[in-house]
Amino acid sequence: MNLVTAGANYEEIAQKFQTSQAAKSALPGLVVLSDVWWFRYYTNGNIIPLDGLIKQLDVKIDDFQKSLVADYQYANKQWALPYGRSTPLFYYNKDHFKAAGLPDRAPKTWQEFAEWAPKLQASSGAKYAYIYPALAGYAGWTLQNNLWGWGGSWSNGWTFNCDSTESVTALQWAQDSIYKDKWAGVSSKNAADDFSAGITSTTISSTGDLLGVLKSAKFNVGVGFLPGGPKAETNVCPTGGAGLGIPSGVSKEVQLAAATFLKFMTEPENTAAFSAATGYMPTRVSADMTAVLAKTPQIKTAMDQLAVTKVQDNARVFLPGADQEMAKAAAKILTQQGDVKATMTDLKTTLDGIYTKDVKPKLKS
Repeated sequence: MNLVTAGANYEEIAQKFQTSQAAKSALPGLVVLSDVWWFRYYTNGNIIPLDGLIKQLDVKIDDFQKSLVADYQYANKQWALPYGRSTPLFYYNKDHFKAAGLPDRAPKTWQEFAEWAPKLQASSGAKYAYIYPALAGYAGWTLQNNLWGWGGSWSNGWTFNCDSTESVTALQWAQDSIYKDKWAGVSSKNAADDFSAGITSTTISSTGDLLGVLKSAKFNVGVGFLPGGPKAETNVCPTGGAGLGIPSGVSKEVQLAAATFLKFMTEPENTAAFSAATGYMPTRVSADMTAVLAKTPQIKTAMDQLAVTKVQDNARVFLPGADQEMAKAAAKILTQQGDVKATMTDLKTTLDGIYTKDVKPKLKS
C-alpha cells in the first residue's frame, strides 16, 4: 500500500489528479472525490462505475447512509462511495448565549436569530454576533441554506434560477445583516478559527471542523441544526464532503485491489474510527458510535441532522468552476455591497454558459 499525499484540500487533490490524468502516469488506485469534482471526472470518463466491483466484493451498499451514497449516483450507476462526509453545523458560544439571556440552542430560523443578534452584541464583547464562512470554497455550499430557506436556490435541476425573486431576497437579507443591521461579518480565511478565537458568537462551519473547535475554544461550544427561513424551516442543510472513487486509467488488477481497499476503508468499524478522529459523519448505518459519542456527544447533532439534509443544487456540484463563480458573486454582495439582483443575473448568465459549453454536450441522453 502506497499513500500518495496529494495536498491539503480538495482543490489540491483535484489538481494533482488532473496532472496525473494529463500525463497518463502516476495515477492512484483510489482517489478522494469532493462533492464539486466527481461529476467532472464522470463526464470526462476519468472514473469507473463501481457497481460491478461492489457486487464482486460483496460491499454492503444497503448499509451506507442512503442520502450519502445517493450523492454519487448518476445514469443508474454508482461512481464513488461516501467517506469523509460532512454537513454544515451551526456553532454557537454557549457562554455568550447565557450572558445574553438566550436559550441554549441554535435558532430555529434566521428571523429568530436576527432578534437575538443585538442582544449578543450588547453583552458578549465579540465583534460579530454571526460571521459568514470564508467565501472561497464555502459560499456556494453554505449559502444554499439561506437560499433554500427563502424558497430560492442556485438551480432547480438544470434550470439556473439564482436570479429568482426568492434567491435575490435571501441574499439581500444576508447583505443587510452586514451593512444595514451591522451584526454580521464575513470571515477572511477560516470561520471556525474566528469562532474559536471569540471574534464571533456564532458561525456555520463543517462537521469536519468540530474536533478542532472543541480543542481550541476556551469556552463552552454548542452546535445545532442550520436555521430555516421564511419559506422553509427544515430540509435546508446541504450534504458535503468527499467520497472515494477509482480511476479509469489504471489496470483491471489495480482497480480490483483499489476496490478491496475501498471496502476496507468504509467498513463500519473503520468509518466509526475515522469519525472519532476527525468529526466527519459515519457513513455506515451499522457503525457503532457508542464510544465516539461518549467522548464527543456533539457529533450526534450532525448525525441527527442527516435526516433533514437536502441534495445540493446541480449548479454547485455538477458545473465545473461554478463554485468559484458563486464565491465571486457572494464576495460582490457580502464584501463590496454590490447590487444583489444585478450580481445574480450575471451569475445566471455565467452558469448557463458553463452548462451549455462544458456539461450539456457530455450528458448521456
